[in-house]
Amino acid sequence: MPKSAKQKLKPIYILDILRERSDEENPLTAAEICRHLESYGISAERKSVYSDIDALCEYGCDIIRSFSPKKGFFLASREFEEAEIYLLCDAVRTAKFISPKKTRELVSKLDGMLSKNQLADREKNIYFDAGQKCQNEEIYYNIDSISRAIAKHKKIKFTYTARTLSGRNIQKYEKEMTVSPYALTWQDDHYYLIGNYDKYDNLIHIRLDRISGTKITETNARHFSEVSDYKDFFDISDYTNRLFGMHSGKLETIELCCNKRITEQVFDRFSENIFITNVTDNEFSFSYKAAISEALVTFILNFGDSIKVIKPESLKNMVKERIKNVLNLYEN
Repeated sequence: MPKSAKQKLKPIYILDILRERSDEENPLTAAEICRHLESYGISAERKSVYSDIDALCEYGCDIIRSFSPKKGFFLASREFEEAEIYLLCDAVRTAKFISPKKTRELVSKLDGMLSKNQLADREKNIYFDAGQKCQNEEIYYNIDSISRAIAKHKKIKFTYTARTLSGRNIQKYEKEMTVSPYALTWQDDHYYLIGNYDKYDNLIHIRLDRISGTKITETNARHFSEVSDYKDFFDISDYTNRLFGMHSGKLETIELCCNKRITEQVFDRFSENIFITNVTDNEFSFSYKAAISEALVTFILNFGDSIKVIKPESLKNMVKERIKNVLNLYEN
């Protein structure tokens, strides 16, 4: 690039220098900025740097002039704050649906939003358990395809892969599926597609890491009102709140009696907006509309004698049956 052309881009280079090399603890003086510009083949005087920084501020860049403890300029606001970068990096590292390769790429991109001095204070290695990570690199393309299909109200086709045991050997089997997609959600550390499988009149949940070869069809998707209680829009937040472990089931009003020592856990799972009744010194009851499933039974039994099912009878019987089966397992 000719020198004159680079001179025209000087304000942009100054912004890049401030983004990469400055922060609140490490402001850059105009003289230091001039030296960094020279590495790009751009000559500059301090007065012109002041003018360019004024122009960048007028454009909307949050550049602060510091006088103590060190004089200079630094970029105060970035796309993400340092603490936000740490939070996002930790989320990427622990998310099972993100492959090891993509984990490293995303963390590297997030780290690129920090200044060199901020990055120097970060740990030098990315630690995560690759064995717990998804190995399906297609998941990112699947998310894109499914999102576009939902927006266009079109059905999708894909191959679903699951595992089974044959003797002592783990085998995989594949199934071609056509689904009307309604929503994507991240639950229980997995990414799920919520939709309707052509053969049935209900909603299904499919893990995206088990999907490959997603294609958008020309066929209009079945409207979710035909297979759910939602009419005008599919309320993903409301729907997932009623599930346990992404296990579907018949929606019914349940009533549970809980010991007060698990109040926090109850609020964490059901929110503080539950309808509480029959409060005593030691217990309280509440009603909630939930999907009746084996996962709900597991949730209840996790708290032992701290939760008792009041209704419905079907859920009571499921809990009793589970307890009986576990007891038989240890008595026989």
